[in-house]
Amino acid sequence: MSTTTPRTSRAFTSYAWFFLVYMLAVILFGAWVRITGSGAGCGSHWPTCHGEIIPPAPSVQTMIEYTHRLTSGFLGILGIILMGWSWRLFKSHPAFWASVITFIFILFEGAIGAGLVLAELVADDDSVARAVVIAIHLVNTLILSGATAFTAWLSTGRALPRLRWGGAFRGLLLVGMLGLIATSMSGAVTALGDTLFPVDPTLGNGLLDRVRDDLSAANHFLVRLRIFHPVIAVGTAAYLLVVGWIVKLREPSPQALTWANVVIALVIGQTMVGVFNILLSAPGWVQLLHLLVAQVLWIATLFLASTLMQPAQGDPG
Repeated sequence: MSTTTPRTSRAFTSYAWFFLVYMLAVILFGAWVRITGSGAGCGSHWPTCHGEIIPPAPSVQTMIEYTHRLTSGFLGILGIILMGWSWRLFKSHPAFWASVITFIFILFEGAIGAGLVLAELVADDDSVARAVVIAIHLVNTLILSGATAFTAWLSTGRALPRLRWGGAFRGLLLVGMLGLIATSMSGAVTALGDTLFPVDPTLGNGLLDRVRDDLSAANHFLVRLRIFHPVIAVGTAAYLLVVGWIVKLREPSPQALTWANVVIALVIGQTMVGVFNILLSAPGWVQLLHLLVAQVLWIATLFLASTLMQPAQGDPG
């Protein structure tokens, strides 16, 4: 794979960033489908809706699910444009391959969504299978958003990160990224549990009593798993804060310092949103904000790692 710097295009880079923003909106809308219990809004039919291309007299849930399908389909069209345009500009440069990966994982994202509908792992389904697929779906989403962000990032002429560069930071950030993936997977399962088994904040004597009740063996496994996401999230947040400060103290690159500050700020912000989510008993709008910040934090961490893993000035390759 050639790593020669490609000719750049402001128009393409702007389009790639627009594509990322639109994709994040589609991801959030997909979460809204789950929050509103609209996953079965088109029945067990896919790609048709109740067997029709345009559903007649649709309910609110049908409209939500149908709109999500339309916006997701449009994302695929935009992905084809992204890939074709990048091939015309960059040919074999990594910016093109990042767009190819983006499109591949758009297809995977659609296939997972279709599988959920066809297998009826939607609406009120509380099976282990749905929890597993939801966690896998979130990992696919992380890869998709990361590939899309790198398409825009590399299209400005930046070099592909070199695995032999980065030193100790490379290993530290790799552990942090694995922590973010684990946090996101557990968060997806917890969000599913919050949707299917909502917490009534007016009941109970406090947060500790709520946690104790959730851990009861009499509860559904999705309720019992709620405790794991905050524990994993706090551990990952603390770790990333430490790594961020190490970068600030040891790394002279201005770009790396900037992205370290961004990661630290996002970690603190995401932790605060997570606390609000628990205290407010996971209202839908906070869940969406939590998911959005998680995606942005993931992308910022990838950019920090990429910045740290750039070859030194004068390195031949």
